[in-house]
Amino acid sequence: MSLPILSLLIGLPFVAAVIMALLPRGNPSLLKGWALAAVALEFLLSLYLLFNLDHDTSAMQFVENYAWIPQFGISYTVGVDGLSFWLVLLTTFLMLIAIPASFSEINERLKEYFIYFFILEAAMLGVFMALDVFLFYVFWEFSLIPMALIIGIWGHERRIYAAIKFVLFTMSGSLLMLVAILALYFVTGARTFNLLELQKMVTPASIQPWLFAAFALAFAIKVPMFPLHTWLPDAHVQAPTAGSIILAGVLLKLGAYGFIRYNLTLFPEASREFAPVLIVLAIIGIIYGAMVAAIQKDLKSLVAYSSVSHMGFIILGIFVFSQQAMSGAVLQMVNHGLSTGALFLIVGWLYQRRHSRLIADFGGLQKVIPTLSFFFLLVMFSSMGLPGLNGFIGEFLILLGAWETNPAYTVLAALGVILAAIYLLWAYQRVMHGPVTNDANKKLPDLNRREFILALALAAFIVLLGFFPNIVLDPMQASITELLNQTTVAGLLK
Repeated sequence: MSLPILSLLIGLPFVAAVIMALLPRGNPSLLKGWALAAVALEFLLSLYLLFNLDHDTSAMQFVENYAWIPQFGISYTVGVDGLSFWLVLLTTFLMLIAIPASFSEINERLKEYFIYFFILEAAMLGVFMALDVFLFYVFWEFSLIPMALIIGIWGHERRIYAAIKFVLFTMSGSLLMLVAILALYFVTGARTFNLLELQKMVTPASIQPWLFAAFALAFAIKVPMFPLHTWLPDAHVQAPTAGSIILAGVLLKLGAYGFIRYNLTLFPEASREFAPVLIVLAIIGIIYGAMVAAIQKDLKSLVAYSSVSHMGFIILGIFVFSQQAMSGAVLQMVNHGLSTGALFLIVGWLYQRRHSRLIADFGGLQKVIPTLSFFFLLVMFSSMGLPGLNGFIGEFLILLGAWETNPAYTVLAALGVILAAIYLLWAYQRVMHGPVTNDANKKLPDLNRREFILALALAAFIVLLGFFPNIVLDPMQASITELLNQTTVAGLLK
């Protein structure tokens, strides 16, 4: 009997949450220690996938299938392939960063705080693993609740407004997706919610665009794509540091993953039909997000708008239907999670030291906190796509694939690369260079041992994937080839 590794990965955070609930509230060290031990164990467990995944097949692996509500064709079916398993590893790794990053920031209601993060981790992993559309929807909605609570309870001044806006935006799209799921169940006549079975069915061409649009709206809000992005800056700015790390690093990827796993495979004809619209919106998002980021006065808001721009590259890579671009899009999901997660972590450290995120309140910090400044510069170089760091090869592959489809896409999207260098370097110059003109900045402490370890861990993967991107690219090629073959055949049959 094979190890039910995926169920263990989903179940362990729930077990950790129960144990956390039973621990004494008056012992913060014990609560933090258990939280760190639980996410560390989860990460180590996820490495089983890395060492046991078959790179030569596009089939789902580690599949578990148990009847749940059989009279309605609902089952607990989970599995991963060369695409999704990287997002599972990204999730467990960033949780290992986010939890210890909270230790010096969160001091109230620690039990609830860690419990919500455990539940959030389980839900996000469930989204990446689910092979039953109903199960996918359950995990999708479940991921909304803990993140909203994390923002609303432990966020900053306008946290309630940001949490409510986050819930309203994401739930509005999700409800339409639920209607589409039910329609898919009845229209195909399959009477099953199993994703692999539904992919074999032919959805009538007359209804494909409507179902595609319903799924796409939910995923576009989560990405978020222009013009559905307005919830994101508020959520990021108001969230605690760990919340921003997971929101940018993992939660946004749920939407991009949804496009790949559901829209492209269930509605291949409609995917081809709607691709030009989504590409145009992606390019607008790339340029708009970068331009708005450049004028931000709040450092955290700048990073938030940079996410809108960078996620636009991922959507572009998905819908140009190129092997290179699709590979770059999935790689860029991992890269963006590492780089933007690291940016939010560093901005959080600056806020804890200075109690301000306004760029104008800083200046000359390179002389005061040189180690933090070094990591800040490295991560910014990664985010702007400097060759030799992880962000470069993903964007390069996306632009290369876009050129093969339509050179105009590449020319326009490349503006986002140029603008990213402008707003990131300009922000770094204002924060770190020049004289220390504010007395409050003269005695800021540099990174402590815990912070240094977290920064070093992120920096190590940023450099590693910059020089060896094939670590991520090779395992996904069989799955991407099969995915593109499905959409190509649909386009030829249309």
